[in-house]
Amino acid sequence: MKLLDLCCGPEEGTLARRRQFLKLSSLFTVAGALPLLQAGRAARAAEPDAPVRIGYLPITDATPLLVAHHNKLFEAQGLQVEKPRRFRSWSQIVEAFLAGQVNLVHLLMPMTIWSRYGSRSPAKVVAWNHMEGSCLTVLPDIGKIEDLGGTTVAIPFWYSVHNIVLQRILRHAGLESISEGEPGAKQVKLVVMSPGDMLPALGSRRISGYIVAEPFNAMAELLKVGKVWRFTGDVWRNHACCVVTMHERDLQERPDWSQKVVNAIVQAQIWTRGHRAEAVDILSRDNAADYTPHTRETLGRVLLPSAELDAEYARTGAIRHPDWREKRIDFQPYPFPSYTEKLVELLKTTYVLGRNDFLQELDPAFAARDLVDDRYVKQAIQAAGGMATFGLPESFTRTETFSVT
Repeated sequence: MKLLDLCCGPEEGTLARRRQFLKLSSLFTVAGALPLLQAGRAARAAEPDAPVRIGYLPITDATPLLVAHHNKLFEAQGLQVEKPRRFRSWSQIVEAFLAGQVNLVHLLMPMTIWSRYGSRSPAKVVAWNHMEGSCLTVLPDIGKIEDLGGTTVAIPFWYSVHNIVLQRILRHAGLESISEGEPGAKQVKLVVMSPGDMLPALGSRRISGYIVAEPFNAMAELLKVGKVWRFTGDVWRNHACCVVTMHERDLQERPDWSQKVVNAIVQAQIWTRGHRAEAVDILSRDNAADYTPHTRETLGRVLLPSAELDAEYARTGAIRHPDWREKRIDFQPYPFPSYTEKLVELLKTTYVLGRNDFLQELDPAFAARDLVDDRYVKQAIQAAGGMATFGLPESFTRTETFSVT
């Protein structure tokens, strides 16, 4: 299949992306979400013993959920689990989650802020799913960040770490982010795209770059249609991107079940850290489980450490803080409160399309306490040997490091 066959035409693609964004926006409003929330509540009342139902996008962010399923870690906890459901877009996964069709998902962390405080969605973050795992990828002929002026760059969603990091990079270069009209020489137009649509759009040069989760950055490199300009983890050290999200009602009414779910996810992260090559095989399209459509070569470029690649990225400037010793993607489950607080602070000064007045009233410290339920992950971490198991100090606090330069 040719690269351009993977995407619809320019006009159709633009309309489809706008419909998807509007649909997701409507879901994250009280009125739009109400029918789905009512259906979800009814499902919970009818199924107090519902099995684990995983919803995911085929990106490396979903690795712990898929590894936990493949390695039967949920069953080891005494849980029933269904085959994970793969979704193409964030709107699809959110709709299924709100309707109760799935009860364990990975969502963009800023998206959970929007859902809980913009629409009062009854969901909570219970753990981080991974760290880092995203890049800004641009056309091969982009020589400096200022070359993006007058062009269009894709983001996965307005409420995303990708959007936050990209806008800081652009702002540092004297470029303004816009969402409508033709961009001027000192402006960059940002458009929302599903991860799977970004690579074809870059290959056809309808956009000049995108910032998104792996393995779509690695794919652009291997197909030679793009190059990694900057790793997001080289801007925000050890940042989370996707987080494990569950229904608040499950956490309240099924605490034993919830603990076992989180135990399995933590065990999956530990296993993945020590078995990266095996994780590549699990996620590969060659696996009978058919979790993702990605090749071993593509996934290996993301999951397997490479000193040679790291040296090349340091030479090109994609890595500017080699002393941070960031991995292209890594796994650690504890949701540090300082990260949530910093995220809320950054969102307040980030351009996001749509209704966002709630952000200005949102207290970062309150959000860190209210959005995140860390009871289960703390217990799971302690049972697994503590934070040292993940190479971290025995502390549930840290200082955030954010540096564009």
